[in-house]
Amino acid sequence: MNKEVLKNISILYVEDENDVRDFTSKILNPLLKKVFIAQDGEEGLKVFQENKDEIDLVVSDINMPKMDGLSMCDAIKKINSEIPIVITSAHNDTGFLKRAIDIGVNTYAMKPIDLYQLIESIIKAMEPIILKRQLIELNSSLKSKIEQEVNKIKSILDAQDNIIIVTNKEEITNVNKKFLDFFGIGNFDDFISTKKNIFDFFEEEFGFISKEQIDKQDSWIQYIQNLQEIDRIVKIKTTLGEEKIFTIHVDYYEQQDDYYVFSLTDITKFKEKSNILEYQASHDKLTGLFNRNKFDEIFAKEIKRTKRYKNELSVIIFDIDNFKMVNDTYGHQIGDEVLKEISKIALDNVREQDITTRWGGEEFFILLPQTNLSGAVIVANKIRISTQNHIFTEKSLKITASFGVAQFCIENDDEKTIITRADELLYEAKRSGKNKVMS
Repeated sequence: MNKEVLKNISILYVEDENDVRDFTSKILNPLLKKVFIAQDGEEGLKVFQENKDEIDLVVSDINMPKMDGLSMCDAIKKINSEIPIVITSAHNDTGFLKRAIDIGVNTYAMKPIDLYQLIESIIKAMEPIILKRQLIELNSSLKSKIEQEVNKIKSILDAQDNIIIVTNKEEITNVNKKFLDFFGIGNFDDFISTKKNIFDFFEEEFGFISKEQIDKQDSWIQYIQNLQEIDRIVKIKTTLGEEKIFTIHVDYYEQQDDYYVFSLTDITKFKEKSNILEYQASHDKLTGLFNRNKFDEIFAKEIKRTKRYKNELSVIIFDIDNFKMVNDTYGHQIGDEVLKEISKIALDNVREQDITTRWGGEEFFILLPQTNLSGAVIVANKIRISTQNHIFTEKSLKITASFGVAQFCIENDDEKTIITRADELLYEAKRSGKNKVMS
C-alpha cells in the first residue's frame, strides 16, 4: 500500500520508556496525521477515551506500570471493537501472544524497534479500514463511471498486502493480485472458471474454520462476524504446499446491492511463535515430556473427570537406579542422554492418552486414565524390561529403574494422597533391591 496513506492516519502511541517514546514519536510525527502520546496503559486508556473519534490505530508496548499494554488494549477493544492494534515488545512471557490474539491484536513489532517494520505493521493493520473508506468514496461516482471506477477498485485491491475478496454474498465479484498470486491463478476469469469458492481452500483441522462448518450456516458472513476474534482463523496451503494461517475480517460497504470485503491477514509467524512459547511453557526442555506445571493442570482435570464418571485411574512413578553414579562417572552430558533415551522408552510403552511427565531429576510420573491397578502394573513392567534390555548412549551403559504403582480410590484419594502412596511404593522397590515394580 502507498505510504501516502500514513498522512491520513492518527495513532495512539503508548510506551513507558522515555527515550524510546520520544525518539519513536519524533520519527512518526512527520509521517502521520497526528500522534497521541501516553506513558502507561492507564494514561493510554484515558487518552483514547478522550480522543476515540480521532484515533485510527493503537501502537502499544506490553510491560508498563499501572496498567499493562494488553489490559489497556482489551479495554480499548470494548470501546471500539474494530480499532486496529499493533504491539511492540521484547516480551518473552509464554502466554502473551495467545492473549494478544484473544484480544484482537492485528500484528506486532519486536523490540528494539525497527522503524521500517513498525511503519509496515501500521500500514498492514490499517489496510481493511482504509480499503473500506476508499471503496465508500468510490461509490458516489460508480454508476456514471463504471469502467473507470472498476479500474480504480482493482488498483486499490491490488495494492493491499492482505488477500482481498469482494463478494455480494452469492458470488465473488472481485479479488486482488495477492489472492491470484497466492493460489497460482493467472487472472480472475481463470479463478471463476474453476467454479471454486474460497472455502474450498480451507484446511480441515481442529481449531480452524472449515468448509464443512461454513456449509452448515444459513449466512456464512454472519457466522464469521459473530465469531470471537481468536476463532476467526483459517489454515490454507500455498501452491507449493506450505501451510499459512490467516485471520478473517469481513466488512460491509454500501453499493447498489449489499457487498462485503473479505480480508485474509497472514498471522503464521505470530501464531507459530505463540505455539512455540506455549510448548516451551508446558514441556521439559531436555526430554520433551510434559513438565510439572502442565502436569498439575492435567492431573486436576483427570481427577475431576474420574470422580464425576467413576472411571478407573492409575499412576506410575519411576526412578532411574544409581543415576548419580552415571553422572559422577561419565558426566552430566551422558546423564542427559540417558534421561532422553529413557523418556523415549516410556513414551513407546504407553498409550496416546496417557500423560508422561518428567517429575524432577531422574524421576518420572505417568498418569493412566481409565486404567486399573493390574493394567498399570503391566505398563510399568513393560517399561522396566525395555529399560533393562536397552543399551544406553555411546558408552553402552546398562541401566535399570524402580517403579511405584497406585490406583486412585474415588472415596479416599486426592492428588496428594495417590502421589504419596505411589512414592512410598517406589522407595519400597528401591529398598528391596531396585529394578522392581511395587504396587
